[in-house]
Order: sequence, then C-alpha cells, then structure tokens
Amino acid sequence: MKTVRAEEPDTAERVLAAASRLFYAHGVRAVGVEWIVAESGVAKTTMYRHFHTKDDLIAAFLEHEDAEFWMQWDQVVQAVAGNPARELMALLDWIGQRVSRHGYRGCPQINVAAEFSDPDHPARRIRARHKAKMFERLKAIVDRIGPGHPDDVAHQIALLIDGAFTSDGRLSRAGATRILQSGARALIGDDRIRDAHSRSQAKLPGQRR
Repeated sequence: MKTVRAEEPDTAERVLAAASRLFYAHGVRAVGVEWIVAESGVAKTTMYRHFHTKDDLIAAFLEHEDAEFWMQWDQVVQAVAGNPARELMALLDWIGQRVSRHGYRGCPQINVAAEFSDPDHPARRIRARHKAKMFERLKAIVDRIGPGHPDDVAHQIALLIDGAFTSDGRLSRAGATRILQSGARALIGDDRIRDAHSRSQAKLPGQRR
C-alpha cells in the first residue's frame, strides 16, 4: 500500500489521475474510495476536500476525458481543414487507430453511463452532452460534403463510430480504419465524396481554374 503523503499543490490532479486509471480499467462501481486513496497516496479526508462525493470524482473523470477527446478531434480536423471529405476520413482514421490500440476498453462516456440507470446521474448527463456534440460536429462536416438528409447521415455515422467504440477489439483485427471509412463512403456515396474533394481543391489559393 502506498504511503499517504502530505497535501501538495497537485493533490487534486493526482487523485483524478489515479481514479481515472482505475475507473477506465475496472469500471466505476468496482472501484471504491479506499482503492483510489491507496493508488493516489492521498488521505481520504484530503481527497474529499477536493471531491466531495464519488460522483464528483466520476464527473471530473468524464469531463477530463471529454476535453481530451475534443482537443484531439480538433487537431485531426485542423490538419486537413477546408476539405470536408478529408476531414471526415481523417477523423475515422483517428478513431480506427484509437479503437485498435493496446488496452483500449471503449468510450469512457458510454462505459460509465451504462453503469447508472438514473438519467439525471452526472455520468448520463455528460454522456448525452458528449454524443450531442459529436452529432452536431459530424452534421456540420456532412453538410459541407453535400449528401441529402445530412441529419440522417450524421446520425448514421455517429452510430458507426459508437459501434466501433463498443467493438471490444474485433475491428482491430479486421482493419478498423478501413471498415469505418468504407462504411462512411457507403452512407454518403463515393461520387459525393469525390465532388467535395474536387470543390475543396478548386478553392485552394493560386490554383488555376
């Protein structure tokens, strides 16, 4: 068992980091406060000064995961910004790599929310907000590509992504990126994706028309 240290400026971060590792690896209901205390080396009374309840700690874990996810999403999009077809394919490549990495146990928002039946639990509210944001971001990209019924297509791609998140390693063996990208092409249509790519190329500065 780890030695309990005196409180330091990064105490809250250390508690959250320890709880995050345990929650993701074992699920939130299986992880008790004593386990978090032992893993972090922070006294229980000190931990409760930063996180008044276990639910507060669960919410902090999910909020941190949410922020990290969107930061990475933005980095992927910015690398190919201006070409919606490439943005979508780059995102699906990133997600394919994400679900194929060693030790991947699924989307934290989905995993944790599934452990609570109360729709008002913080985990369920954070999950709902996260998924709504994903839909809106996908819809904005799909709308720029140009298929009819962008709402339907964005919902379908979101479901494709959520399916990958819950695939339990199956897609990594079959080629997650290839399956995700081919699924999106089937939903949108290769012709529309090529047209969107051509339109984006035509808008590049200095390119002859």
